[in-house]
Amino acid sequence: MEAFGPDSGGAGDKARGAEGRPAPEARVHFRVTRFIMEAGVKLGMQSIAVATACTIYHKFFCEINLDAYDPYLVAMSALYLAGKVEEQHLRTRDIINVSNRYFHPGSEPLELDSRFWALRDSIVQCELLMLRVLRFQVSFQHPHKYLLHYLVSLKNWLNRYSWQRTPISVTAWALLRDSYHGGLCLRFRAQHIAVAVLHLALQAYGVEVPAEAEAEKPWWQIYTMDTEIP
Repeated sequence: MEAFGPDSGGAGDKARGAEGRPAPEARVHFRVTRFIMEAGVKLGMQSIAVATACTIYHKFFCEINLDAYDPYLVAMSALYLAGKVEEQHLRTRDIINVSNRYFHPGSEPLELDSRFWALRDSIVQCELLMLRVLRFQVSFQHPHKYLLHYLVSLKNWLNRYSWQRTPISVTAWALLRDSYHGGLCLRFRAQHIAVAVLHLALQAYGVEVPAEAEAEKPWWQIYTMDTEIP
């Protein structure tokens, strides 16, 4: 498969730390998922599709050693596959051009030459590989719908002044997005991730839920009783 990454040399340079030593895998995954998020925005993808791309990427490298494939090529294929899964279909040409501009700011779109077609074929081949490795299990339940439900409930619970003076909602959504830099999406249930980022947002601004001290259970336990939202 054709490599694609910084300086047109794949992810090798990007995945190395000081003195040429390999950087910890977590740092590599952080940088690559940041690329997925930024490329997803430029491609006009919705947040759920970007989350699916990040989850596919993390799940693939739970099965495959990081050194086996160029992580940026895997990321590009994850974007392409996530677009299909979430019915936000992307053209491989757009993914290649956005990725090229990401690694080489100010550059012109790639010509339709042999290198372009090699990259396109690599994305498609990598997509098929990912489907086989993941056994075609590429549909996921994300925390987004749960977080939306919890925020609406909490907004009605808190007094209007406390809600308006603190950006709880914005912070919770930002924390949820940042959680996809790592593998939390594979380790915990969607409901638990949603309530965790909301709890952290409340703690960050020192906001207390009314009557929490007198309640028999903490407010977050009510939200995490394995409820399902269609």
